[in-house]
Amino acid sequence: MLLIPAIDLKDGHCVRLKQGDMDLATVFSEDPAEMALHWLKKGARRLHLVDLNGAFAGKPKNEAAIKSILQTVQDYAEEMGIDEIPVQLGGGIRDLDTIERYLDDGITYIIVGTAAVKNPGFLHDACGAFPGSIIVGLDAKDGKVATDGWSKMSGHEVIDLAKKFEGYGVESIVYTDIGRDGMMAGVNIEATVKLAQAVKIPIIASGGVHNLADVEALCAVQDEGIEGVICGRSIYEGTLDLASAQERADELTEGAQA
Repeated sequence: MLLIPAIDLKDGHCVRLKQGDMDLATVFSEDPAEMALHWLKKGARRLHLVDLNGAFAGKPKNEAAIKSILQTVQDYAEEMGIDEIPVQLGGGIRDLDTIERYLDDGITYIIVGTAAVKNPGFLHDACGAFPGSIIVGLDAKDGKVATDGWSKMSGHEVIDLAKKFEGYGVESIVYTDIGRDGMMAGVNIEATVKLAQAVKIPIIASGGVHNLADVEALCAVQDEGIEGVICGRSIYEGTLDLASAQERADELTEGAQA
């Protein structure tokens, strides 16, 4: 089970939101690259970046901060003799040119969310053009998928879309329970397992992680097809220690690989 620290970018700063509300942003760092280095030193094997401004604007808005993070990750990997530390990015990615630019910059996985729901043809093209590099982000509330920075409900069922996108060749699915995101109310294990059982591709859980018990609960169902979990407010506010939690997850799942 891979624990993936989230670095949410708003106006060039590292923030956390509650239930996706931009008005409820807590700034945790003025220097996202320094925050990335902090999590790498804590043992992170992958990073999850979100361009929050981009998610709402429909186009990249924090590219300078993203490039700075990527340079920090690359320098750290070289220093530690690590071949690669994967970085995944979502938020405002709506065209193939943007995907290509980010991959050229050093992003490993591109997360397509709103565009996948609104324009499945774009997702299909992206998977064809950049095989192995596309992750779908499905953000849901009560089983229905939300779009546009969670501001709109689509009416689509999560599992129906997941099955459809699996056929396109997506690498994995980041599944977020909007109602729990940033609230530290515990992961929606039941819904996450249900989704993982419905498809053959890996699921990355997101939303609601509060403490070690949540990580242990996910480890217990990893065999259903859950490869990782994105950690946000819990690691920033200290209710979950990333280093010891990853160590515990390794014990429970016999080692995790990025």
